[in-house]
Amino acid sequence: MDLRIAHLYPDLMNIYGDRGNVIALAQRAKWRGLAVEIRPYSVGEWTDADWPDVWFFGGGQDQGQDIVGADLGAKNGAALRRAVEQGAAIFSVCGGYQLLGHEYVPEDAPPIAGLGILDVTTRAGKRRFVGNLLADSPDGQLIGFENHSGRTYLGDRAKPLGTVLVGNGNNGEDKTEGAVQGKVIGCYLHGSCLPKNPWLADRLLAWALGRRHGDVRLEPLDDRSEQAAREQATAVARARP
Repeated sequence: MDLRIAHLYPDLMNIYGDRGNVIALAQRAKWRGLAVEIRPYSVGEWTDADWPDVWFFGGGQDQGQDIVGADLGAKNGAALRRAVEQGAAIFSVCGGYQLLGHEYVPEDAPPIAGLGILDVTTRAGKRRFVGNLLADSPDGQLIGFENHSGRTYLGDRAKPLGTVLVGNGNNGEDKTEGAVQGKVIGCYLHGSCLPKNPWLADRLLAWALGRRHGDVRLEPLDDRSEQAAREQATAVARARP
């Protein structure tokens, strides 16, 4: 059994340690004896968009989002939508999360059209949200670090990934963090997210493997190191003024 991981725009959308999410997905698959291949997908026509089982889409600066938004506005965006329709999973953070929505509206620039894969819309705010972010969910707590000025609001088809306990999350108003829609997840959890939240990494792995291999039962791993990192980061978050 094998796993195919796509890293979207690693040259333009890769800040705050987001590449660690790709490393975590690959390593947790390898620890279970799976063969793993990772391919970059950046600006320019993709010839094999039906190849990946799971896509990772990280954060970037507004200038990078301009370039990426324009690239996704053509054939590549349509290819990514088809991939989702055909069963591929996506994990996105910050700028990637925003571009999977309907649009991102900067404070002093024209709107950047999104893909509409997630039923969310983002507008830039005047104050930047920076600091540790702790959220609760039905399947476990999530810990990370947020650094964004975007205010993301969910439509009816997207469900929150979690409820904010510490920090701001999607918009600093409604206590939601992230969004889930089918096998697509968006969030503001930098730092990187998946190494410190292994249950979420395993959910993405199961979704991804299900695309070509059917229902897969993942054997549990020894997550004591991950749990120690979670506990330390959670303690720092709870001590936040």
